[in-house]
Formats: sequence, C-alpha cells, structure tokens
Amino acid sequence: MQLQAIDRVKTISKEDFVRLYYRKQKPVIIEEAIADWPAFTKWNFDYIKAIAADKQVPLYDDRPVDHKDGFNQPHATMRMDAYIDLLQQAPTKFRIFLWNLLKEVPALQADYRPFNLGLPIMKGLPMLFFGGRDSHTFMHYDIDLANIFHFHFQGKKEVVLFDQKQNKFLYKIAHSLIVREDINWSNPDEEKWPALHYVTGFKGTLEHGQMLYMPEGYWHYMKYITPGFSMSLRSIARKPRHLAKALYNVLVMRYFDQMMRRLRGQNWIDYKNQQAIERTHRHLAKIQSKSAAA
Repeated sequence: MQLQAIDRVKTISKEDFVRLYYRKQKPVIIEEAIADWPAFTKWNFDYIKAIAADKQVPLYDDRPVDHKDGFNQPHATMRMDAYIDLLQQAPTKFRIFLWNLLKEVPALQADYRPFNLGLPIMKGLPMLFFGGRDSHTFMHYDIDLANIFHFHFQGKKEVVLFDQKQNKFLYKIAHSLIVREDINWSNPDEEKWPALHYVTGFKGTLEHGQMLYMPEGYWHYMKYITPGFSMSLRSIARKPRHLAKALYNVLVMRYFDQMMRRLRGQNWIDYKNQQAIERTHRHLAKIQSKSAAA
C-alpha cells in the first residue's frame, strides 16, 4: 500500500482548518485541540472507573460477522470497573464501541467544551470507544458518511485511513460497511491481497489529548497499541453523493442485508466474502491489462 503520514499540527484556526483540510477532504491530527477541556487533565482509566464503576457496558471483539448477529449487537457485557481492570491486566480483544457514557454518567458532560472548527456538530452526546492492547476495529466507514472529530485519551492508537475512491481495491463486502475481515491492516499480505498494492491512503498515531479529523466517508482502521479510549463528535456529510449514499445505507442497504441473512443464513455471508475477492480481482485484472498495453 502507498500510505502517507497524516498531517499533524499543534493548533489551527477555524479558517485554516476549513481551507486546508475540510474543503480538500484531507485528514489531520491536531495535537492541542482540547488543551482547555477539563477532560484533557481528568480523563484516564482511574477517573472513568471511579465515576462509572457500576455501569454495564457493551463489549465487542474481532470475531467474524455471523448471519445471526444483529446490527451493532454486542458480544458480551461487563461492569465498567471490571472491564477497566481487564484492560490494565492483560491484552483483551473486547472493545467498547459507540457507547453513550456521557448520557449514563451526566457528570462527565462538564468535562468537555463546545467544539467549533467551522462545521456544525450533530446534536446529541458524544460516543465513546475503549480498547485493550492490540485490539482493533475492522476496516470500515460509518453508515452516515459523516465528518468525524475523534479525540483520544490515555495510551496510543494506530490509525489507517482511505477515502471512498479506494473502494475497488479494498476487497469491500457488498451491502455492508466493511471489507474482508481477514486482512491485517497493520501489516497486510499483498501476495494474498494483491489489489492492495494499488491502494493509497494515510497512516498515523494518536496519543492522549490529540484529535483526528476524518473527512466524509473515510474508511478507518484503528488498533490500540496500548490500552486507551476515545470520543467522537460528528458533522453531517455535505457532498450530495455522500448524503445520497448515507440515505441509501440507512434506509435500504442495512435492511436488505438483514433480510438476506434471515433468508440465506451463513451462505449469504460466505457469498459476500467470496464476491469481495472476485469483484476486486476483476477490477485488478483490468488495471493490470491497461498497464501492460501501455
């Protein structure tokens, strides 16, 4: 893959952010975006454990998608204090994904400030994400193709990003928001997945208090190098084609996929996984044929 480092700045004005990154739909890491938030100094595992100890949290791991799985259905639940103990004791695959902790524990809402880099933030409270060492997300994009502001706390996280133009090379699964789950995006095998040779994207790391801007519809893979947690704010997609795709995803795609899972079971999942390879390699063959002719 051809990955360039995500731009990094310490701070940036609203005007420069819009001009250099939002309008160009280019990711950036802002290292001191939230230095004035109480969360910058307060939020760590000990604080979250103390303030949310008895909350039951939804947990996800990296098992392959099964036809019986519901949309965003957790694989387990656990008390927050027990989960944080688990994170600190040993590597675990269990992650918290899209959990509204600030609704469960309203006191946490006082720890962040209004955020304005020139894009209106969607109403509603931020979602939180937690993970242990070496746990990771699948490569995916968000169903609404939103602009995302992703704030990291405690520890270090690896990030790999692609825009929607890379879809034909990513072994994308039809009628879903993910690619083949057996690709290791930290160290992909390009002999097994040859189309990845043609992929261009971005790579970077996040540490405590740093914020990543992910443009509309960007594919993202995140791996916790050390245990940590993050929070995301969102701004609605502005590009008409992204808005149209978001509406299709929400109103049509996910319901069609759920129906096919009920009708065909695991055969539907297996079929989509095989089609991801065949379709990608057909496109790859066309690209290679053109290169050879030239």
